[in-house]
Order: sequence, then C-alpha cells, then structure tokens
Amino acid sequence: MEKPDLGAIPLTPGVYLFSGAQRRVIYVGKAKNLRRRLASYFRPEESLSPKTRAMLEKASRLETISTGTDNEAFLLEASLIKKHRPRYNIILRDDKEYLLFRLDTESPYPRLEITRRRPGSAFGRGGPAGRGKARNRVRVFGPFSSGRDARITWKAIHRAFPLRRCTDRAMRNRAQPCLYHHLRQCLAPCVSALPPEQYSALTEKVILLLEGKSGDLLLRLKAEMGAASENLEFEKAAGLRDQIRAVKNVLERQAVVLENPRDMDVVGLTENERGLSLGLLIVRGGSLLDNRNYFWPGLGLEDAGELFSSFLLQYYGGAETIPPQILLPWTGKRSAGAAAGGASGLCPERSAGEGGEGGFRLGSEEEDIFDSLEMEELLGAQRGGPVRITLPRSGVEENLVSLAAANARDHARKRGEEDLPALLAASFARAEPIERLEAVDVSHTAGKSTRVGLVVFEGGRPLRDAWRTYAFTEGRGDDYAILAAWAARRAAAGPPWPDLLLIDGGKGQLQAVHKVFASLGLERNFLLAAMAKARDAAGRSDRRAGNISDSVFVPGRGNPLNLKPGSPELLFLQYVRNHAHDFAVGRHRMARAASALRGELGRIPGFGPVFVRRLWERFDSLRKMAAAGDEELLRVPGMGPARVKALREHLAKIIDKGRAKAPPQREGNGRDGA
Repeated sequence: MEKPDLGAIPLTPGVYLFSGAQRRVIYVGKAKNLRRRLASYFRPEESLSPKTRAMLEKASRLETISTGTDNEAFLLEASLIKKHRPRYNIILRDDKEYLLFRLDTESPYPRLEITRRRPGSAFGRGGPAGRGKARNRVRVFGPFSSGRDARITWKAIHRAFPLRRCTDRAMRNRAQPCLYHHLRQCLAPCVSALPPEQYSALTEKVILLLEGKSGDLLLRLKAEMGAASENLEFEKAAGLRDQIRAVKNVLERQAVVLENPRDMDVVGLTENERGLSLGLLIVRGGSLLDNRNYFWPGLGLEDAGELFSSFLLQYYGGAETIPPQILLPWTGKRSAGAAAGGASGLCPERSAGEGGEGGFRLGSEEEDIFDSLEMEELLGAQRGGPVRITLPRSGVEENLVSLAAANARDHARKRGEEDLPALLAASFARAEPIERLEAVDVSHTAGKSTRVGLVVFEGGRPLRDAWRTYAFTEGRGDDYAILAAWAARRAAAGPPWPDLLLIDGGKGQLQAVHKVFASLGLERNFLLAAMAKARDAAGRSDRRAGNISDSVFVPGRGNPLNLKPGSPELLFLQYVRNHAHDFAVGRHRMARAASALRGELGRIPGFGPVFVRRLWERFDSLRKMAAAGDEELLRVPGMGPARVKALREHLAKIIDKGRAKAPPQREGNGRDGA
C-alpha cells in the first residue's frame, strides 16, 4: 500500500488496523506512539521482516484508534484480535482446551469437579472486579493439558479421600447411599448426618495436595496415623495408611524440578525452517505438572517480541489461574547456537539496567513491541496479586527454559510430519493453508423449529466462541431454500470469512448456497464445498462410525474430489461435518422442546399466545417460573391472583409428570467420574 500521510497520524498511544480486500482486517497492532510506530512500516523494504513485507503487499487501507493510556492500547488490541482473527497476527488457537480441578469451598460438602476453562476475556467484563466474590468462593487448580492425566489424578484423589462425586441435584434427590459409599470411597453426606467439620477436614487435605504442599500433607497424615494406632483405632489407621500410599502414587507422576515449592510458568522458544515454536512448562509447588506447545508457521526470532506480547495476553486473558512468576527465555539477537539447533534459540543480550527485577523490553525505539513491566501490571490486575515476568537467573531456571524449548522443537517436528492446513490446501488446489473452516447443517421436524447450526474450526481445533445457531420460519422443510436464506444472513454478517465453508449435503445444497454468494460477489472470498454422506446398497445414507467413503463436491465440478479414503484431510472434514450435524440437531431439539413447553402453557384456560409470550420473555424456563414468588409473577403484565394459582397448579402437574417419566438414577455414571 502507499505510504500514508504520517503528519495526520496522532502521537498518542493507540491501535492500528491494516485491511485488505473487502475491507477484511488482516493485522492489528498497538503502539505507545502511533505516528512513530507506523513510520517503521514504511522504511526501505530490505529492513522489514518477511511477514511485514507480505502483510503490506496485501494491505490496502489503514485505520488508527487512539487510546488514553498504553494499557488501554494493550487491551484494545487483544479485543480486536479476538474479534477479527487477523491473518497476520499471532493467534493462540487452542488456549481454551485444558482441564482444571474446581472446588466450591462455600458448599458444606464440596465436590471436586473436572472442568474446562471458561471462554471470555478476564480483561473485560469478566475481570477481577466482576469475579472477586466467585474467586474467593471457588478454588481452581491446574491446568492439565492431558485429559487422561487429569482423570487419573482425579480418581486417585477420590480413592484416597472419600469426597462425594454426585452432582448437587443428585445429592438432593438421593434416598440411599450410592455404590461409592459401599466401596468406602464416599462418606455419603447425601443421606448421613455427617458433620460439615469432618468433611471440611477432608477437603483441606485435598487442597494441600493440589496446592503442591504434599510434604505438609504427608507429615499430617503420618501424625494422624500414629495417633490412631496409639488409641487402638486400627481401622482408622489403616485408612490413613492407604491415603499416604495414594498421595505418594500421585506425587510419583510429578517430577520435582525446583528445590523450593514455587509456582511458575516457563516459556521456551525455538525456530526451524518452517516457523517459530513455543513451549510452556507448568510448574506448581516446585513440581512439573504439565506442558503445552504451540507452533506458528512463517515466523522467525525477529518476531519474538510480538509473539511474547500476543501469547501472554491471549493465554492468560481468560485464565482461571495465573502463577506469580512467568519465566521467559533470554531476549536479543539471533545466536549462533540457534542456527545450530540450540535449546532456546535466543542469546543472552540485555541493555544496561534491563532484565531482572527492573524489567526488560523487546524491539527498537521505534517499534517498542514488548515491555515486561506493562505486561506485569496487566496480568497482576487479572490475578489480583503481583506477577513477575523474569529472565532465567540461575542454572536451574536456564535448564527449565531449555526443556520447554526442547519440547517445543519436538512438537514442531511432529506437526511438520502431518500439517493438516497444508494437506487441506493441496486437496482443494489452494496456494495458501486452510486454517479457518466453517461447517453448516440444517435440522427440523417437518419444517418446524428449523435451526441451522454453524461450527468453526481454526488450526484443526474447534473455536466454540464462534459457533452460531440460526432460527428460520421460512422454507417449510425445504433444505435448499433454508440454506439459501442462511447464506444471505451469513453474507450480511461479514468477516471474518473462512478459508473453507463446508456444507453437510450434496450437490443441491451446494448449488443453493453458491448461487447466493455468487450473486453477492463473495464467491472468491473463500472456498465452498459440500460433503455428501456415504450410501449403502439400498441407496440410503450411512452414518456408521468409521465410514470413509463420503464424497466432497465443489462448485463447477461434476465428480467429487479425489480424496483418498481414510486420509487425514478427509477424516478431518468428516469430523467437522459430524460436529455441525450434532450441533444443529441439538439446537433443533432444544427449540422443539421449548416450543412444546410453550404449547403446554397455552392449554391453561385464559392463557392466550400473547400472555404466554410475556411469561417466556420474563422467565426462560419452567423451573424459574415455578421458583418465582407471587410478587415476581404479578409483575408480568396481565397476571392476576387467579392466573398465578392456575399457573402454579399446571406447573406442578408438568413437574410431577416429568419425574414419573424420568429413568431411575444410575450410580457411577460417566459424568460423575466412575
């Protein structure tokens, strides 16, 4: 793009956005001084990084947004990256996948749950101010990137400490103790008069273990076992002995990497011919708990400053747990060791007065990309306590950085062996990798409660924040008409556009969608394809697990693409298509159930459609209607005492009918961890 008038660009902090074709945002950046930062983009071409040159070749428009402070620019940049998913930004695609342990300490009988990290940035409305009360009430431990390791640890804890496993609802409705109680793995607070103090002592031990204070816990258990033996309480002593063994078994899976029980995250960085790879070690209580690895193609060590800034903001932006220390690798120019395959790929070069407690920066005076002190302030506000971002200052810390980099290098090598975005691009004869994929499917019952489900995947992983449901009343069971109407709504929503839009259907569904996008001039913005289900000998669609014969069609081609059955790219497309199908069917069933409940209320004498709609606008479920007091019900326009009485009588009948139809509770179902 042409060089803008730099004199018209303010000298304030802010955010800048480069846009390409169709005004789609392709890069978002921040700056303490917008004019000086943007001037650095229009230097001689040989002084720019390859990524910057490629971005400027695609850019055709520049916008700036001024902010009051540097921190506001940080936060606005993170928000805009999440919104637009720009192609040339460093995007963390799988930062919300790991598992956590959660314990509600305010409950008289807490339950240790396995949960996935909740979406949403904590730098906005979900920040510490809005979640302070919840933070004090709910204890969160982890994270675990491996679901298998998390569940093994979870089961080992329950074998040692008999916490309840059933949900709150199951506990309230239980009349007899469950199977776990008979296995001596639950104290059965649901039916026994168990003192909360006794249960609280149990949860305190679990918290000690999960906080990494295993030494204190073992000493406490051994003391209790000795006291029980002296009092001739041999059964109690045997139970404590089993707890000690179980705790030691849990600890055996955690390598001790620090002498003192510190909590920290360790970042390692390495470069290969394909891009930049980052490894993260999660250390809690001095023990290595887990690790994460990420890879960004096309980046080099000159992008380290932007990588650290984007990674820390996106990874910790919605995190439930932030450690008090984050260890980054040495910063500076490319080292000879990096070219030879060194561990970290960065050499120890710091300017005077930088690093250590005083913080450090990455970038030139014009670029000013990464400032550790600013990042500490942002993350400290999110954590509700101080966070230090430091460089390695001892041999132990340098070894941890090297270990993180080695893990990242192994991950990059394995990813290179099977690069899914590149395989998809080759299948569709596309020059650039297919990173963002959207898939759509229709579900209805005889044209009623029609729902179109849209799922989004990026980098091979589901981007659940972007999944959408579309409701339709037109079409009357005509899938082609419904998909055409959906395509018009998707086009109106605008970017970010996918690299590939996949339709669950055949040539007819493909033609209906392609015709709409072509009429709007959008057919060149992304690839379009449809996946037709395999057919059995009788010509019926076959959704059997493991079927590898589905066909993929594209516009302008009569025969399906030549995708090898069982190939990684075809299996992935089937995986995405199945997610779209299940999502659309699930939303349709929810809509159908809600419609049935609305019709049920319409059967009450004197409850017309307008009044029923008012009820549902105020209360979005029958449970909330039943729990509401008379005063709250009377606030609904048109509601009077007679209608309140009629509503309560009818709701009681519906609830009783639902309980009569509900299957008996099964002990130890998968949700409760058995």
